[in-house]
Amino acid sequence: MKTSLQSLQLESTFAGKKERLSVSILFSVIAVGIAGLVLYGAYYGGITALLLRSLFFSLVAGAAMLFYALRYKSAASRSAFYLLALIALVPGPYLWHYYIDIIMRGAMSIGQDKWVFLALIAVVFVFVRMAVGWALITLMTAAFLYAYFGDLIPGKYGHSGYDLSRFASTLMLSTEGVYGVPMGVAVEYIFLFSLFGAILTKIGTGEVFVNLARGLTGRVQGGPGLSAALSSALLGSLNGSAVANVVTTGTFTIPLMKRVGYSAKLAGAIEAAASSAGQIMPPVMGAAAFLMAEMIGIPYAEVALAALVPALLYILALMIAVRLEAGRLNLARDTEAGLQLLLETLRTKSYLLLPLVVLISLMISGKSPTQAAVMGILAGLLVCPWKKATRINFVDLIDACKETLSNTLPIVAAVAAAGVVIGILNLTGMGLMLSGLIIELGDGNLWAVLLLTALASFVLGMGLPTSAAYLLLAVLVAPAMTQLGMETLSAHMFIFYFGLVSAITPPVALAAYAAATISGAEPNETAVESMRLGFVKLLVPFLFVTMPGVLLIGSTESIVAAITFATLATMSMSIGFSGWLRENLSWMTRLLYIVAAVLIAWPAAAIDTSTMIIAARALGCLLFIGLLAKACIKPKINALETAKA
Repeated sequence: MKTSLQSLQLESTFAGKKERLSVSILFSVIAVGIAGLVLYGAYYGGITALLLRSLFFSLVAGAAMLFYALRYKSAASRSAFYLLALIALVPGPYLWHYYIDIIMRGAMSIGQDKWVFLALIAVVFVFVRMAVGWALITLMTAAFLYAYFGDLIPGKYGHSGYDLSRFASTLMLSTEGVYGVPMGVAVEYIFLFSLFGAILTKIGTGEVFVNLARGLTGRVQGGPGLSAALSSALLGSLNGSAVANVVTTGTFTIPLMKRVGYSAKLAGAIEAAASSAGQIMPPVMGAAAFLMAEMIGIPYAEVALAALVPALLYILALMIAVRLEAGRLNLARDTEAGLQLLLETLRTKSYLLLPLVVLISLMISGKSPTQAAVMGILAGLLVCPWKKATRINFVDLIDACKETLSNTLPIVAAVAAAGVVIGILNLTGMGLMLSGLIIELGDGNLWAVLLLTALASFVLGMGLPTSAAYLLLAVLVAPAMTQLGMETLSAHMFIFYFGLVSAITPPVALAAYAAATISGAEPNETAVESMRLGFVKLLVPFLFVTMPGVLLIGSTESIVAAITFATLATMSMSIGFSGWLRENLSWMTRLLYIVAAVLIAWPAAAIDTSTMIIAARALGCLLFIGLLAKACIKPKINALETAKA
């Protein structure tokens, strides 16, 4: 579908026609410039990290000020934001111009540096307030106050205090603050992969995913629910945004689910739970995969591979729950879907999957993720002209850049703020002390620390984007978990999972609320229902501790055993939570399924050979198999008795 010039305009109720048009043109020009900068840096490299990150942030922040200006009714307020846009464009070029001088004086700030730094921090505060909210503003303010007034704090948590000169040197003239690793991930990975997803959406790959899912599952009872789960997970693997997934696929899948008999609440919950799968499904994972790779210091491909099995377990649990709900409600099938749609889609549009094949193949062959993404984008642009229906024009490309910039504004604001907080924590040494404090609070017990971490991750996840919540906890909490013997990757995955469950859990539940808006159901009821469907997100992280094999860590035997036990436990728990299998299950039967799951996934190493562990898992497996056998045999016996009668 071709994009019109009108669609390139930013939304504004208050700005005049000429003002809105001028701001929209500037925003689009900056978006294209950022895309060019990111693509050049990703494929050719050669730009110093500080310079690339500072110019990227200046352009994004400048565009953000234009974007948010149009929200205001007052002309004075809009003018203030336009002024901030100009100020935002200063730090990046300033560092480029004086870079050699800064290096020669050892990144020690001078008078003019301080003024530029104050301008930068003012822009960061406004940007974060508009894009993210007050949570990160509070954290940044607390960090600055602690760093400045540290000499007034007694005991080991006090320090000598730092002045404006030191702030400027650390937070602006080095890669330890605003332009730290998080900002590097934003410019090198997040924007690039978001652009990749936007272009694939433009050429119609998202529609291919939906049709493939309908072709595979549509003719099964309640197939539209299964199609929603599968298509949203596939699309989410590109954009990594739960809310964007709901808005993109939910407008089609939710009405379809309601048409075959799903209630508005259940249809919205299925879409919300399915859409949140995109945050844990490689390759994008809500940008956290890239952040995690940089924070831990391992290849991105290793993080993405480790995330694959837990993501598949989540989708498995969701598919089982959706299918059982369809059976309970005796829902209809999607008569327009099935094998014919699958074959037709593969015959006519399978070439639109080529960019994904290129991306994955290049990464497997050893190319960097950034180079693979650039080649994937190029592949998308090369295949789209093959048929008239999938061709895109120059305006479509501009719109893809514009959408990418708009969608990444909250993430860039969050990583800038996280960079400030992390920089100050490192400057003052508080980061290391907090790890010790967490261990003390947990009394040196790993499980106590895990519960504290899960709670902290959940609370932070309610007020922050996934990337920001993960970044802060990775610095503050992950070291404490690893000190208590947890695998580094397991610790970071644990934090990541609990930081993103807020997408479907009240009181925030943005994905559930977005789905409720489309379905017409009550938002909190939709959120509660989506929690029931997406329970795996709350339970699987604990397996990262006892069975790191689900993250493909350890020997082949331990990995196979961990995946087997986790799969069986997920299936058993899904049936127990659903409460239906060919018939409504009693509370006792449901409890037995849950008990079987707990026994199978007993908190011990997957290849633990102690008698008690083997006995517990064997009992769990036997109980699960016995319950399944009973569910299969009982309807047949009832049918025979009915026939005899």
